[in-house]
Amino acid sequence: MFYITTAIDYTNGAPHIGHAYEKVLADVLARWHRMCGEDVYYLTGVDQHGQKVQQKAEAAGMEPKEYADMVMQKFIALWERLGIAYDGWAATSDPRHEACVGKILTALKEKGCLYKKAYKGFYSVRQEQFLTEKERGEDGNFGPEWGEVVELEEENWYFNLSQQIPWLKQYVTDHPEVVTPEFRRQNLLNAIERSEGVDLCISRPKSRLAWGIPLPFDEEYVTYVWFDALVNYISFAGYLKEEGSDLPEFEKLWPSVCEVIGKDILVPAHGIYWLCMLHAMGFEDKDIPRLLVHGWLNIKGEKMSKSLGNIVDPNDLCDAFGPEAVRYYLVRDTKTGYDSDYDPERLKMIYNTELANDLGNLCNRSLNMCLRYCGGTVAIGAEDDELSANLRNSMADTVKRFCQLMDEYNTADALAALNAHVGLCNGYIEQKQPWVLAKDETKLPELQRTLAHLLESCAQIGYLLGCVLPDASARILSQLNVDGSKLRPQTLAWGVLENGHTIQAPSPVFPRILSEEEKAKLAAKAAKKSQK
Repeated sequence: MFYITTAIDYTNGAPHIGHAYEKVLADVLARWHRMCGEDVYYLTGVDQHGQKVQQKAEAAGMEPKEYADMVMQKFIALWERLGIAYDGWAATSDPRHEACVGKILTALKEKGCLYKKAYKGFYSVRQEQFLTEKERGEDGNFGPEWGEVVELEEENWYFNLSQQIPWLKQYVTDHPEVVTPEFRRQNLLNAIERSEGVDLCISRPKSRLAWGIPLPFDEEYVTYVWFDALVNYISFAGYLKEEGSDLPEFEKLWPSVCEVIGKDILVPAHGIYWLCMLHAMGFEDKDIPRLLVHGWLNIKGEKMSKSLGNIVDPNDLCDAFGPEAVRYYLVRDTKTGYDSDYDPERLKMIYNTELANDLGNLCNRSLNMCLRYCGGTVAIGAEDDELSANLRNSMADTVKRFCQLMDEYNTADALAALNAHVGLCNGYIEQKQPWVLAKDETKLPELQRTLAHLLESCAQIGYLLGCVLPDASARILSQLNVDGSKLRPQTLAWGVLENGHTIQAPSPVFPRILSEEEKAKLAAKAAKKSQK
């Protein structure tokens, strides 16, 4: 079983392109593992508690739950539009989740991992956490990333995080696989060094924040949103579930888990708080989850933010370019783990070049020529010449590289490998010139071999593309009369199309994204034609 889960999205605003990238990336990886024959469970959802949600609800004249559910529907609608095929949905106001959080808190208190004390210090309203002197900049002030910072004095419950830090430091040092990519693990190790001696406040007084999960042992407090939200990875996987619950069997999902998160929440939330929480709960080293950390989509090197007014709405992108173009761009132009710059012109260019022009034209031309010159039937033809042998070897190498890169979560380079073979196929057409071979009856075996090689490449590429663009993949395979469910990436080999295989008439799979000028020219041409 492969259990993949993303960071759940905070329901204090609308989804943006960073949310979309994370969900598409996880969806592509989930589909990839399903293609490889694995059982997969993909969990995503929303984090609904906390001070910011309470404030937004009050400003809107709504109850927090009503407001959070309203925002949640925006996320659900967008994920449906982008073809995110999740198996489980996490919403932290779910009674099943609240019950699990309560059980965990009670157990930690009984173990002596929680204690109550008074504290006076500075508090970030934006991040909903207390700050220490380590968060001050060189100028002695708290940076703009913390937003409004106020001084508070109050009594709260604490998790003895400091007692878990020695274990965490040793664990992350000894287990390089815990964080991907490696340089993010080094970031975590550096942060662990700075975390020694600091405990985690895991409650908020109801007098200040009422919207949260109540502490089961102190009715005056609710659970800190980060402690509550992190538990979703196990609560919705069936951890400590009630008898008769419809949640999954926890033992089937855990510990084969990959948590897909952004770099901004690796430290301290996931890399420090979460791993230490699990260890304190009794999870052994072999049960600690793996963290796949992705970068940000920036604009001209700057982080997207409401204050700069440069937030990109994925719905606008879907309206302008279509969901398939957005999916492809997000995992093609961003190397997992690293930052990238969002550029709508580059989105359009990549889609038009790699899909509409390169792959789309390859499929259309190959199918059309097979229908025109071979009656729609694939014939193996003559023995391979050097060009044909090179194409066959390239396809085998491409499949092997694609599989390796996808297993390494490197979607950008995996798709680049596919596109490189598409380029070789288009070059092969120009070199072999099937339209010339068709004029000479003695060249029929060479013509048949040429078209068979092209269609075989289309079949294998179309199949592998299924983890990124499932609908487009299905359209390609349908035209080729190929049943993708009978294929597996790790055993994919030459011969998907056997001698005598028949194909269908082509239909464009990737219509070009047109500029406004191109649209206007086409409209004028159509209007002129209708007047005749």
